Amino acid sequence: MSVYCFYESEGFNNNEIYKSAQLYLSARITPDIHRLKVTKIPKQKDIAVEMETNEEFMDVYNGVKLYWIMVSKKTPAREYRGDGDEDYSLRYDLRSLELTFHRDHKDMVLNDYLPHIIKHAEIKKREQKNVKLFTVNTRSYSSGTSTWTSVNLDHPAKFATLAMDTGIKEKVMKDLDRFVERREYYRKVGKAWKRGYLLYGPPGTGKSSLIAAMANHLNFDIYDLELTDVKSNFELRSLLLATANRSILVVEDIDCSAKLHNRVAATEDAQNINNDDSHKKKTVTLSGFLNFIDGLWSSCGDERIIIFTTNHKDKLDPALLRPGHMDVHIHMSYCTPCGFRLLASNYLGITQHDLYNQIEDLVVKINVTPAEVAEQLLKDDDPDIVLGALVKFLEVKKIENEEEIAKSEINKKRIEIEESLKAKMIKNKEQESNGQYESD
Repeated sequence: MSVYCFYESEGFNNNEIYKSAQLYLSARITPDIHRLKVTKIPKQKDIAVEMETNEEFMDVYNGVKLYWIMVSKKTPAREYRGDGDEDYSLRYDLRSLELTFHRDHKDMVLNDYLPHIIKHAEIKKREQKNVKLFTVNTRSYSSGTSTWTSVNLDHPAKFATLAMDTGIKEKVMKDLDRFVERREYYRKVGKAWKRGYLLYGPPGTGKSSLIAAMANHLNFDIYDLELTDVKSNFELRSLLLATANRSILVVEDIDCSAKLHNRVAATEDAQNINNDDSHKKKTVTLSGFLNFIDGLWSSCGDERIIIFTTNHKDKLDPALLRPGHMDVHIHMSYCTPCGFRLLASNYLGITQHDLYNQIEDLVVKINVTPAEVAEQLLKDDDPDIVLGALVKFLEVKKIENEEEIAKSEINKKRIEIEESLKAKMIKNKEQESNGQYESD
């Protein structure tokens, strides 16, 4: 017989096979095991059940019997690091899993059985994982500690509840599912395994909710990058290298970062720098940013999604918009009849009402965001009261929209008149200099 020992840790590092075997065995526990270890820590979604010390379990794989046993030995106090970066504790035991099998099956165990366990554990980890939201810790730069800090993302957004056009939602979901299934394809064509999305549209149209729904759909962590917190290309590179695989990098309101959305501004800055290397190290440039998301640095990780959001797509530099940077452009529009019906179903639990047609006619004619409609639907539980109030709100909104359009037309005509007068004044001055004069 052969015996393989998998210790809980090797030096200061956790043993991946030990943890994988734990997850694998916990899913295959049978009533034959009498003593089990039951735990649940705050970060876990579900209750964890594991074999207790000295308990044995027989597994059968491809007709081969394999015997597992949990072993614990007393040791001097030592520091142990858990799954989290800050989960440190003192341990007085050294735990291990022992696998016993017939020596004729060594190759099968190493080359087939153990990889099978690791793959199973990866799937299990993804199912149990809590989606996290990472933000930049600006105080960490001087201390040299972690540049990201995280909290659990408990955002309830799902594609089923998003007040978006059904066709657009289906397009996004299919694109995401296709992306995560194409690892070998990306390797074959020699491209970094990443995907870029641009979400554009007015405030309140659901860009943040869509990002949360994408994260929940894929079970990906979100890294929220506020570029105004980043002082240089060097810091930006450090931040991006510290992000994990299977994650979403979000750069919101990219149009508000003047040096990035406009190459003219970046060029002017470069001219003002006058080749001062010390100053270059203290700036984030468009070329540097694009190199990190699409150049050689972009290959330092797998299964990454990058999302830009903007209220003004027309202000963005074309270099940010081309395929390879932003592969999919999604217009987040004002509320539509389809969006209203979904909101009413979510908030009021109804799919039809006498006021639906009137509301849908108003929604088509005015610019109202899903966030504004949702706020109105929250005001009461009675559908008659809420929808009646929504009709009044939309009618007021319609008048406001018409007034804004009228003001815009007046301003447009005023500007045209002013420009015409200026042009005439310039022409008259030119004629005066030539001894001529044009009167009205």
